[in-house]
Amino acid sequence: MKSRDGRPAVLMDVAMLAGVSAMTVSRVLNAPDRVRAETRARVLAAVQELDYRPNQAARQLVTGRSGVLGVVSIDTTLYGPASTLYCIEQAARNAGFNVSIASLPSLTRRSMEEGVERLRDQAVDGVIIVAPHESAADGLRHLPAEMPVVAVDAGDDIPVPVAKVDQRTGAARATRHLLSLGHHTVWHVAGPADWLDANGRIEGWRGVLESADRPVPEVLRGDWSSRSGYQLGQELARDPEVTAVFAANDQMALGVLRALREAGRRVPEDVSVAGFDDIPESAYFWPPLTTVRQDFGEVGRHAFHLLLDRMAGASVDARRLVEPELVVRESTAPTPAPAPAPEE
Repeated sequence: MKSRDGRPAVLMDVAMLAGVSAMTVSRVLNAPDRVRAETRARVLAAVQELDYRPNQAARQLVTGRSGVLGVVSIDTTLYGPASTLYCIEQAARNAGFNVSIASLPSLTRRSMEEGVERLRDQAVDGVIIVAPHESAADGLRHLPAEMPVVAVDAGDDIPVPVAKVDQRTGAARATRHLLSLGHHTVWHVAGPADWLDANGRIEGWRGVLESADRPVPEVLRGDWSSRSGYQLGQELARDPEVTAVFAANDQMALGVLRALREAGRRVPEDVSVAGFDDIPESAYFWPPLTTVRQDFGEVGRHAFHLLLDRMAGASVDARRLVEPELVVRESTAPTPAPAPAPEE
């Protein structure tokens, strides 16, 4: 929509429609956290109604910023990293920033440096790096000191702020749930060894079993795919002592469900199965899957606000952990009752 006289809308048109000063409109577009939520909503509604497009060149001259944030991420369609990337982008765009994404085939020191340099050439104001691999740690320690950087899903021993889901807590909740149903122990189908999320989930699972003085079965390593879950599920199905399985993501849990069904092991009557992620399809598995839900939106908002703090010059060395939620469905149930002893 244009202004009332037919020309493209300008900042003053937005101010008049929202009933605020031009300075307030500028603050909403450039520093939204400094404006009251009610005023911010009124200004953004006027921006949308008038289809206002800020002059990015003028904005950069006034603020010293481009209004563009960079995101470095591994090139993957896996649910967790893809959802994290989407939610970071949404948080930035909702605050009036554009987003430029550098997708990398792997997160090595060299590839990360190249990705950040590519974004610096675009004059981004700051960079969020989605770094779920152990191998990303070295790259995060050698980034340009003058560039505001925040990491997502990274380890605890890096010199930049981090926002991530508390993987240990999520895995612990799933494992405690299975033990509370009377299962003697819980088998674990884990993710790849280089993934920090996978290792955090192993730590949470193992910690609960050790605290409860229960046997700790050997970790079975998958690759996040349903195929790997199916192959490992075939091994588990052959062991009559297996009554509870915690898979490190829902796709592998789906493979486990199929393998158990093909082997004649009923879920949850004979074996309980829990997953991790709460992908949209997990409620429609058969049976519907008990799983751990991650709040990717909250992670994205934390990462964005940490980056704003860094861009403002604040010395931020924070770890923002988002607690996951256990979602109990029909794939878990009390342990099977032992068969009665034969009569003499």
